[in-house]
Amino acid sequence: MKLKSLIRKFVVPSHYKGLLLIDGKLSQVLESGLYSFWNNDSSVEVKIVDPNYEIKSQFGAHENGTVLIKSEPLKDFLKIIEVKDGEIILLYENGSLKDVLNVGQYAFWVDIADREFQKVNLMKVEITEDISKTLLENVRLRNYVRKFIVSNQHRGLLLIDGKLTKTLEAGTYYFWNNETSIEVKSADMRMQQMEIAGQELLTKDKAMLRINFYVRFQVENIEKALMENKEYDKQLYILMQLALREFVGALTLDELLLKKDSIGKEILENLGNKAEDLGLKASDAGIRDVILTGEMKEIMNQVLIAEKKAQANSIMRREETASTRSLLNTAKLMEENEVLWKLKEMEYMEKIADKIGDITVSGNSNIVSQLKEIFTK
Repeated sequence: MKLKSLIRKFVVPSHYKGLLLIDGKLSQVLESGLYSFWNNDSSVEVKIVDPNYEIKSQFGAHENGTVLIKSEPLKDFLKIIEVKDGEIILLYENGSLKDVLNVGQYAFWVDIADREFQKVNLMKVEITEDISKTLLENVRLRNYVRKFIVSNQHRGLLLIDGKLTKTLEAGTYYFWNNETSIEVKSADMRMQQMEIAGQELLTKDKAMLRINFYVRFQVENIEKALMENKEYDKQLYILMQLALREFVGALTLDELLLKKDSIGKEILENLGNKAEDLGLKASDAGIRDVILTGEMKEIMNQVLIAEKKAQANSIMRREETASTRSLLNTAKLMEENEVLWKLKEMEYMEKIADKIGDITVSGNSNIVSQLKEIFTK
């Protein structure tokens, strides 16, 4: 028998390690190199592993890696990591996140790479571990994290298992993803304007009209607004609608039109503490438009026309009276002053002469006397 057939050779590549298995049991850890063994009745096998990765992951399903890594020859070569229920372990290699270890047992070669292991308790909600937001956004951690965003100019309420925990300012918040329910309710803290449009109302004197109203408000107490009230903005709308209806119903149409600019302020005063009970502060309100319905519009137009006609007649009468008084005063002056009379007479003769084309004068009589005779006939 040739010597070659009695020897089995194995090669452990550079940067790899070999596990010498004799009859299925770990006998020795082999560094890179060429190894020869007698081919006898014992079963000899060399398992090649990459020390840069966890050992168990390099075994097949039919191989008992758990038993292997607990054997005596490997005890000083490995670091065993146990991950329990409700935990994960973040594996950092040379300062960078390399992997996330779930429940199970892991074995890593020591002194191969600069490795760090950070244990995370997933049973709690708050992320108290020193983990940057960049890592929390990493694809490896994304399924373990819940993310909530409170937008700029907003404020939020953090509810854990339905109980209010704290108030959140604008920003991004991360929590561990577990069975505990988490909810973030937010509200816009800026000044807002609500339009109450097309309100058909009846005045005290039964005039039907349509009003467009507005109110400016701001969330002042976010806990009252979100926790003690449902849809605070809709409730404010109803309150303002009812207040407007009540106020307009107590005024006649003329009174309403006269007080149009001050109605908003009076309605806010009558609103009292109802807005505060909603966690809101109403700072300004007012009527934007008062629109008369069809028949009322026609009646008001007729009233307006009648008023304007009466005003026109009054003005005409005043002008006629003034004109008559002026004529009377002129007549008195002319009666008392003959020269003024002559001047007035010449003024009328001039006006008449402007309308005459040709005038024929005969004889040597005084021309002025002849013209006087013509215009006074």
